Amino acid sequence: MRYLITGGCGFLGSNLAAEILKKGDELFVFDNLYRTGTEQNLEWLKSLGKFKFFHSDIRSYNDVEYAVKESKPDVVFHLAGQVAMTTSVENPRFDFEVNVLGGHNILEAVRRYAPNAILTYSSTNKVYGDLEWMEYEETDTRFKAVGYDKGFDELVPLNFQSPYGCSKGTTDQYMLDYAKMFDLNTIVFRHSSIFGGRQFATADQGWIGWFVKQAIDIKSGVSTGNFTISGTGKQVRDVLFANDLIDCYFSAVDNINATKGKAFNIGGGMDNSLSLLELFQFLENHLNISMNFDRLPVRQSDQKVYVADIAKANEVFNWTPKINSEDGLKKMINWVQTIK
Repeated sequence: MRYLITGGCGFLGSNLAAEILKKGDELFVFDNLYRTGTEQNLEWLKSLGKFKFFHSDIRSYNDVEYAVKESKPDVVFHLAGQVAMTTSVENPRFDFEVNVLGGHNILEAVRRYAPNAILTYSSTNKVYGDLEWMEYEETDTRFKAVGYDKGFDELVPLNFQSPYGCSKGTTDQYMLDYAKMFDLNTIVFRHSSIFGGRQFATADQGWIGWFVKQAIDIKSGVSTGNFTISGTGKQVRDVLFANDLIDCYFSAVDNINATKGKAFNIGGGMDNSLSLLELFQFLENHLNISMNFDRLPVRQSDQKVYVADIAKANEVFNWTPKINSEDGLKKMINWVQTIK
């Protein structure tokens, strides 16, 4: 098998790339090394095996076309993207060019030069909007969405809000449409919160890793002051460890006859859901620290609750997470300590 990964030096991309090298398949990695940690991930991948690297930009159709023609892929994992809500608000044009133009570039290149390839897209729960139309209950540690005890399934209405929601949602829909109109083998994954090794988290993206870093700084004495959060801390997400996501991607590809042209909500599910306050409680107990924070206003278009109902993925390609949130957090603590 020949695999092309756009954004292949990012968090998820490098984990998928490592698995491909482990399997002994042919690997082609496409990345512009824009994000923090991508250069380190590239060097790490080079230590694992041989592959061809395209130091290229997803916004350039010429770059994308060349990579597809050169790699002749059986599978394309399209992960290159602008992934921060804050960045999309600060620079919506950049967000559009990377997520919409870049997504269309890969679709057109695959349609023209690798029409039989399987093309997966890393979408987001933000395609469902801020979900403020739902009814919520508030407990001591979290918000709960009334009537959605198993989380949100794919029948929740799409509602593109914020530049980020619009840009990711546009390519999400293009992917599904190209399966209908041009018979491409596309699959869309609408991700919740993913975390794990090779993730160099920032304040804008990768919240699990970011707050784990704050906790380790407190434990080691590097930090003695407060950090900040947006909102009350009761907002909830389901969390999924990277190893489980890798299994998800390969299982969906292996079952392309059933997954083609479909979108799947992918996350840890309700059993692996956490609020910020609940995450802090775990970190305090596990590391024997106190985490003090100051509250900032709620971020624009933030969701009080997003938990993926993963029943469709289980039904269609027999996938469920195997690593629970507590074990995943312990692994994440170990990873963050290594990069310090």
